[in-house]
Amino acid sequence: MAHYLGTDRPVYVQYGKFLGRLMPVSFTGGFHFKEPSLGHSFVSRTSVDYLIGQAAPITASLVLGGAIVWMLIALPVGILSALRPRSLLDRTSMTFVLVGISAHPIWLGLIFSYFFGYKWKITPIAGYSNFFTPLLGQPSGPVQWAYHMVLPWFTFAILFAALYVRMIRANVLETMNEDYVRTARAKGAPERTVMISHILRNAMLPVVTMLGMDIAVALGGAVFTESVYGLPGLGRISILALNNFDYSVITGTIVFATTAIIVFNLVVDLLYAWIDPRIRLA
Repeated sequence: MAHYLGTDRPVYVQYGKFLGRLMPVSFTGGFHFKEPSLGHSFVSRTSVDYLIGQAAPITASLVLGGAIVWMLIALPVGILSALRPRSLLDRTSMTFVLVGISAHPIWLGLIFSYFFGYKWKITPIAGYSNFFTPLLGQPSGPVQWAYHMVLPWFTFAILFAALYVRMIRANVLETMNEDYVRTARAKGAPERTVMISHILRNAMLPVVTMLGMDIAVALGGAVFTESVYGLPGLGRISILALNNFDYSVITGTIVFATTAIIVFNLVVDLLYAWIDPRIRLA
C-alpha cells in the first residue's frame, strides 16, 4: 500500500510529484496542458478536488456572510461611538467589545442553539440547506439556506464585530483630529461631506486592510462554528482527515486556504486605489 501511494519514496520525490500534479502543463511525453489535481484521499480514494469543491462553497458562504454581518454591526456602532465618546452608547459598545473578544465561538454556538433553536424555535439548531441543488428529503433554496445560516453567521461574526468596533472607533477618532478635516470644516463644508469624503474615506483604509486578511485567515477559524452547527465545510473534512491521517486531504485544504489568502490580499491592494486615489500616483 505504501508503494502504491508513493509514501515509500524520498520526500523530495513525493513533493516533486505533488508539484507536478498542481502545474497546469505537463512536459512528460511532450508539452501539453492538463487539469491541475490535488491528488486522491488515502482513505476514501475520492478526488481531493471533489472534496474541496463540495466543502469550499459552504465555508465561503459562512465566512463571507459572517463578514457582512460583522461589518453591518461594526460600522454604525464604531462610528457612533467615535462621534459620542464616553457616552452611554460608547460605554455599552465597549462592554460588547469585551464580551465579544472573550466569548469562544463554540460556547456562543451552544448558547445560540439552545435559546434560538431549542428553547424559542426561531431557527434550526444545526444542519445545512443547499442554495441551488436540492437534496432528497431535505429543504433547499435561498430562503432555507439563509434560514439555516443565520445562527452560524452571527456566531462567527461576534468576535470580529467586537474587534472591528474598537478599530473603527479608534480610526475615526484619530482622523477627526487631522488638519485636513479642520480645514474642510473651516471652509464651510457640510458635516455630512466632511464625514463621508474626509473622515470615513481615510479611516477605512486600515479597516479594508484587516478585512482582506481576516476573511482569508477566518477560513481556518471557521472550523469551530462548523463543528457546532454540523456544517459540512472545509473545517469538517480537515478534522476527519487529521483523525484518519489522510495527508493528501490535509495538504489540499492547506493549499486552498493559502491560495485564498493570496487572492484576498490582492483584492485588498486593488481596492486601495479605489478608496484612496493618491495611491494610483505612487
